[in-house]
Amino acid sequence: MYVVPPPPPQRSDPGSSGGSGDLRVYETWKASNIFFLQGRFIFGPDVRSLGLTILLIVAPVTIFCVFVASKLMYEFSNYLGISIMIVALVFTTYDLVLLLLTSGRDPGIIPRNLHPPEPEGFDSNADSGAGRTPQFQIPRIKEVEVNGITVKIKYCDTCMLYRPPRCSHCSICNNCVERFDHHCPWVGQCIGLRNYRFFFMFVFSTTLLCIYVFAFCWVYIRRIMDSEDSTIWKAMIKTPASIVLMVYTFIAMWFVGGLTAFHLYLISTNQTTYENFRYRYDRRANPYNKGVVENFKEIFCSSIPPSKNDFRAKVPREPALPTRPAGGGFMSPNMGKAVDDIEMGRKTVWGDMGTATDHCVEQLTNNERVNVKEGELGQLSPDVRTAVDEIGDRAGVHPRRSSWGRKSGSWETSPEVLALAARVGEPNHAGGSSSSNLTSENRHT
Repeated sequence: MYVVPPPPPQRSDPGSSGGSGDLRVYETWKASNIFFLQGRFIFGPDVRSLGLTILLIVAPVTIFCVFVASKLMYEFSNYLGISIMIVALVFTTYDLVLLLLTSGRDPGIIPRNLHPPEPEGFDSNADSGAGRTPQFQIPRIKEVEVNGITVKIKYCDTCMLYRPPRCSHCSICNNCVERFDHHCPWVGQCIGLRNYRFFFMFVFSTTLLCIYVFAFCWVYIRRIMDSEDSTIWKAMIKTPASIVLMVYTFIAMWFVGGLTAFHLYLISTNQTTYENFRYRYDRRANPYNKGVVENFKEIFCSSIPPSKNDFRAKVPREPALPTRPAGGGFMSPNMGKAVDDIEMGRKTVWGDMGTATDHCVEQLTNNERVNVKEGELGQLSPDVRTAVDEIGDRAGVHPRRSSWGRKSGSWETSPEVLALAARVGEPNHAGGSSSSNLTSENRHT
């Protein structure tokens, strides 16, 4: 029997920071977030949309200051004219700061577990018999009590934890977020427990900024009408920038104004956008509703909890993954069946390969594989096909039915089986008699 040597140890990237030393948390982060300034700012994977949001705010304010506010400076006395421009600039700066506080901070990410939790009542010293560890399936749903009302919490396969109440897994950022509201593409970040306050203030201040620009554009048109004793149409022709700004801010007010009104309703009833869209509290009581006043106090007057993640903390490098055990251990709620992993966006395929299959996988390496196209296995000699079929039967899997390395919708022959077939077939290419001897030798082993 041929024994393939183990794969060579992986070498660390010489360009990676720290060499063989410790790394920081943001360098080993497994989710889809993007970090800036060495982990001081955390954004979602769609952070590029933040630039468009800034442009949509800064560009109209710049036009307003150049073509409207600068002209109104001479229309009003006692520093009232210059205050119009100063208020616009300060308001815009305040709006951008709120945008950064919403987009660049931890929204309430719950750290992932390195291992799934142990099932309740599990005894690691219990005798399982036959020298194998018994398999336990983690319950998919648990029930907890919140303010006297029973609430169901779900197990997250990605983060390997039970999500706290009001927590949900964001499929875009790939994180479990506390008090998950929604993922906002305009700010490029999840909206959760630690940034919802800033998000609402940003939307509300943007609405006020639109009203401010719209109002003074109209004031400027009225001043032209009064000074020149002309109609509104002639005044509009003299200041096309004001007309463009009024149309732009009027359309924007429908979006940000409507969003502000919607979140005022959510705050008054202590709901999240995610909960409201799922109609969770239409037919049963909301365990989090404390009354309108207390609900507003909870959002705007309570202290923001500290982040559960220190992205700049140093962590040791992860060791090489150990060999997967032949059987036993804990089972995820989705193991043993093919299900769509909605959170990760892929379909998981599980098969019972058996211990013999694991033994074959451990003996094969990537550098020993050969590229054999579909159909070429049938062109090998009968001795080689017999040897491959016999090994597949002992492993409990047929070469043509194997799901190792198979992509979705592809039924190509497993690379491990093809590599083994090529190695068995090497002596057959050298001499015809050696292939039959090798086949019989493999059968005895």
